[in-house]
Amino acid sequence: MLDLTAELRTAGAVGERDLLIAAHRLVAARVRPVYGMDDRQPVSVTLALGRGSCSQRMAVLEAVARACGIATRVRGLLVDGRFWYPRFPRMGALIPHRVVLAWPEFRFDGRWVSVSGLYGDLTALRAGGGFTNDGGETLFDAIARTAVDWDGVTCSSCDLSAHVSADLGYFDSRDELFETHGQTLCRPARIVANPIMGRRSA
Repeated sequence: MLDLTAELRTAGAVGERDLLIAAHRLVAARVRPVYGMDDRQPVSVTLALGRGSCSQRMAVLEAVARACGIATRVRGLLVDGRFWYPRFPRMGALIPHRVVLAWPEFRFDGRWVSVSGLYGDLTALRAGGGFTNDGGETLFDAIARTAVDWDGVTCSSCDLSAHVSADLGYFDSRDELFETHGQTLCRPARIVANPIMGRRSA
């Protein structure tokens, strides 16, 4: 973590948004995307392994932001498991019906900004085409090129609001969200699945 923040501070980013974009790109380059099952895995472990799930990579980005003095929070979303069917076409029966998603927000320019809007306004980003959740691109990577729209504000192929089963509200941290609503998989299931899926590239 110290290495990441030190590198950012010497990168010469102008403004907090630029710093967060630089941090996002750095995490994307340093942490390989896999299907890790433990949403509460410590950031230090993710960095040591050099790999992490979308959620684990988001946690690293949040930690870097806080280390640089930028406040963070998460929005809890309950997402229909069928959203992940294209990524696992022959494993639909094993995918949970609902997935608890921690979607980060950052406080800068006097307001809270969703990670979806880190690279700009969603209306402009929608030109990048929708996120289909298949292939190698993850939600973490997609925010750099397209609108990841959980609220239906873009009225386009980027609109993912139909996949949201419930909005769980805002939490000061992802730990608070998962303490309140639990993780998607119970602990025994995570213990069984994580050693296999945690090494499988996304």
